[in-house]
Amino acid sequence: MKDKKILELIAQEEKRQKQGIELIPSENYASTAVRNCLSSVLTNKYSEGYPKKRYYGGNDVVDDVEILAQERAKKLFGVPFVNVQPYSGSPANLAVVMALLKPGETLMGQALVAGGHLTHGHKVSATGIFFKSVQYGLKKTTNVIANDSEVISSHLKQLTRLPRRPDTAVGTPRNDSLVADLFDYNEIRKLAKECRPKMIWVGTTAYPLQLHYEKWAKIADEVDAYLVADMAHIAGLVAGGAHPSPVPHVHVVTTTTHKTLRGPRGAMIMVTDKGLKKNPELFDKINKAVFPGLQGGPHDNQTAAIATALYEASQPEFKKYAHQIVKNAKILAAELKSGGLTLVGNGTETHLILVDLSKSHEPGMGVFAEKALDLAGLTLNKNTVPDEPVSPFYPSGIRLGTPAATTRGMKEKDMKFIGRVMIEVLNLIKPYSLPQDKEKRGEYIKSFVNEMKENKSIKKLHTEVINLVIKFPIP
Repeated sequence: MKDKKILELIAQEEKRQKQGIELIPSENYASTAVRNCLSSVLTNKYSEGYPKKRYYGGNDVVDDVEILAQERAKKLFGVPFVNVQPYSGSPANLAVVMALLKPGETLMGQALVAGGHLTHGHKVSATGIFFKSVQYGLKKTTNVIANDSEVISSHLKQLTRLPRRPDTAVGTPRNDSLVADLFDYNEIRKLAKECRPKMIWVGTTAYPLQLHYEKWAKIADEVDAYLVADMAHIAGLVAGGAHPSPVPHVHVVTTTTHKTLRGPRGAMIMVTDKGLKKNPELFDKINKAVFPGLQGGPHDNQTAAIATALYEASQPEFKKYAHQIVKNAKILAAELKSGGLTLVGNGTETHLILVDLSKSHEPGMGVFAEKALDLAGLTLNKNTVPDEPVSPFYPSGIRLGTPAATTRGMKEKDMKFIGRVMIEVLNLIKPYSLPQDKEKRGEYIKSFVNEMKENKSIKKLHTEVINLVIKFPIP
């Protein structure tokens, strides 16, 4: 029996993906081989435990699948231990915190508003609820906070601010050089020495520049803290040699398996040689935190899909793909800058671009930009920016990236097209502004969307996008 309603909805989503350009930097297209694994008979099996140590029978084949995934990850990333069972990135990160800390002990992570992740100690996350969380930020942000500590708060005022550029209309080019680094390591070191965290997170979800893990390692070693790299966004770039690896410098690495790695939605936790040198029992602690600490049986179809994605990432063509992602991002960033937009870091060294619209538009215009661009066939997400003038609910920036478009085969000239469309759309929304009265915002945005749906320029640009994407089928 076919579920016609679900099949209809899937067809609608397939059409949406085919007729638009996916620019959300955490999304990608899995290969047919990966998707075949997800729909295989492995979804029928229950495999609580670890290979050769299961709580159910009939796991001989599944054991081989999981071991294969482990071995491929070890070889690809150069680590002695890996757990491939986490259901997704957030449970993987929580498992690491559980393995390394006791409830109430201190961890240190990048503030969400400054480009970090919820699971790096945000107050609404279990990592911030059950553990003492110290949050650091960027040079441009004042949003560096530590829970219940006036002493730590005093450090925030000392953070160096990069000069704010004067307001510039979209269409005015900028030729500033790339900002080398947005972290103030001296201030982060002071914070670490004051708070003595037991573990430090390094890893971002909205940061466009390469991470210098060796600098973080010095700080972590000085305070005898575990250093954990969350490379969820850049795992594919690391695998393809387009971004430095954290492995030589950190004790533990977490990553999702989609995003730039182009696999299924899942996650892995890796322990490095440095990690085992610090604590030989680290791999056992990680395993116990995943199961039985947080999860039951692994999703065996997901494990097989991870193994396939790791195989694909080990091929020579994947290296070309990873480097093309970065090339495309740099071309797109340059196009946006030439259109007068301000980019956090003044560009990109990775797959990701963060646009600060507060310099060219009214504050809080991220949601307007997201909705208008979506109507033109470009999907990205609203995002906070350093020195965010409004709030995470109505942020002043947009976050975009090139992994998915690169998977479809798009290259430099296509990035210039995307940049041009973005500039035209962002020019169209300049007359709008977020109402000061919070009660009026919902209705105002609804009215804005209705106007954009009828806008002839938006319709024309969407047609241009469709005409381009026809040349680039999704896997």
